[in-house]
Amino acid sequence: MILVTGGAGYVGSLLTKELLALGETVRVVDTMWFGDPFPSHERLNLVNGDLRNPSPAWLDGVDAIIHLSGLSNDPTADFAPELNSEANVFATRQLAQLAAEKATKDGKPMRYLFASTCSVYYAPTSADQANVSVMTEDMPIAPTANYSKTKRLAEIELLRIADKYPLFVPTMLRKGTVFGLSPRMRFDLVVNVFTLHAWRNRRLTVHGHGEAWRPLLHIRDAVDAYIHLLNAPQERIRGEAFNCVHKNYRVLELAHWVAEVIEENYGVEVAVKRDRTGNSASRSYFVSGDKIARELGFSADRGTAEAVKSIWEALERGDFGLEPEKDPRYFNIRWLKDTLMAGANA
Repeated sequence: MILVTGGAGYVGSLLTKELLALGETVRVVDTMWFGDPFPSHERLNLVNGDLRNPSPAWLDGVDAIIHLSGLSNDPTADFAPELNSEANVFATRQLAQLAAEKATKDGKPMRYLFASTCSVYYAPTSADQANVSVMTEDMPIAPTANYSKTKRLAEIELLRIADKYPLFVPTMLRKGTVFGLSPRMRFDLVVNVFTLHAWRNRRLTVHGHGEAWRPLLHIRDAVDAYIHLLNAPQERIRGEAFNCVHKNYRVLELAHWVAEVIEENYGVEVAVKRDRTGNSASRSYFVSGDKIARELGFSADRGTAEAVKSIWEALERGDFGLEPEKDPRYFNIRWLKDTLMAGANA
């Protein structure tokens, strides 16, 4: 059995579906803040649980863990810094400790695939500083933003536990910004939101200079990467970090590309504008995915064009309602605010 934490989320809901299709038995532990995206399945065990208080019973019969749970972007981390630390560091450590102890007791290795992020590399930059170095896994990193800092601290915790428990097998997958359709859709990710704005407004606005670099990753390549790691030789992945990216784009270049895909395929003209009225500083990080290809033979080959088209067509069908831009379920920070406020007023 494979335990997928955060399995009802953006990546997790698609990953769980794919694992079931491959014949795996899956246990999903999730707070279900965004609802249950799964139809009933005989090999799917859903647990409504908070990873800040993990139960050893969640690991019963489990052979590997894919840990996706936690806050997943800068706005949510900045809005709720204490929750960010608890969910991204404390919960990761608690579950890892249980997994390491179980591996030792059973005398069998326990893989622990951790959802990290390429944003651990980012640094604020102005337009004339945007030609940053290519980031690789062996570079020293010390992120300062709330979100990326907790992801790095969680990586360090996993390595510390691995030093003490030889049968604990942690692997850190540092994903680029993910894009594409999911059963639990998000429109707060750059390709997805560009497509939504193009559909709704026929215009894309790039804030700041637009010269910053972003590494991107198709959601189906993210899913495939986790499955690949489940089957990779243990000695090649234990204690290793792997960047997982398809391509690095400048944000302004990406906006023009999304507009071009839409115009070529649907005959809809989309204007691209720059808004320089705000802070011109922006995140910029150009990340290499060579290591995972070289060491494990995995390549993230899916591009943005097919994702843009599938999202556009889903919007046209009304899959997300008539006004998805107003629905907080598709935006993590809006939903988090609504959830916390509802809890405070209960």
